[in-house]
Amino acid sequence: MGNGSTSTGIAEAPQAQPGRVPVDFDADATLLVDLLKLATFIGAPMRESVAEPLGLTPTDLRVILALGGEGELAGHDLSEIMGVPPMNVSRALASLLDRGLVEPGADPANRRRKPFRLTEHGADIFRHTAPALAKVGASLFGGMPDDDRAAFHRAAQAVLAKLTGR
Repeated sequence: MGNGSTSTGIAEAPQAQPGRVPVDFDADATLLVDLLKLATFIGAPMRESVAEPLGLTPTDLRVILALGGEGELAGHDLSEIMGVPPMNVSRALASLLDRGLVEPGADPANRRRKPFRLTEHGADIFRHTAPALAKVGASLFGGMPDDDRAAFHRAAQAVLAKLTGR
């Protein structure tokens, strides 16, 4: 295929460049590398355009987004779904608790489980993320054809469902 694509539709690796180690990744590994690159490139705009204007660290923002979107979650749940070490989640929860953005919840079915939830102030912060997220989203996806956006959304939802079992 002369257009730089393989039969899977995934672009072939660029020609050898100084310092580049050639590796023959299969299609799934190539998708994973692309996803990791995407996550890396999204980090800066999320920090600069969403977290910092709200006075949050990136981990604080992820906790706020998780609790706002999922409801009460314990620290270990947050660590798992965010892919962040438990110590980082504990620090973020302590900081957010001190700032009045989260509060302890309760799990009547498991008294040992210590969930957290957003306070009303935390919920206000969560609501204030929407315009900033829309702006970052527009800069990332603006100009992308609607059918490509829909396909990307379906693929992301399928991967998330597989990873979370939902």
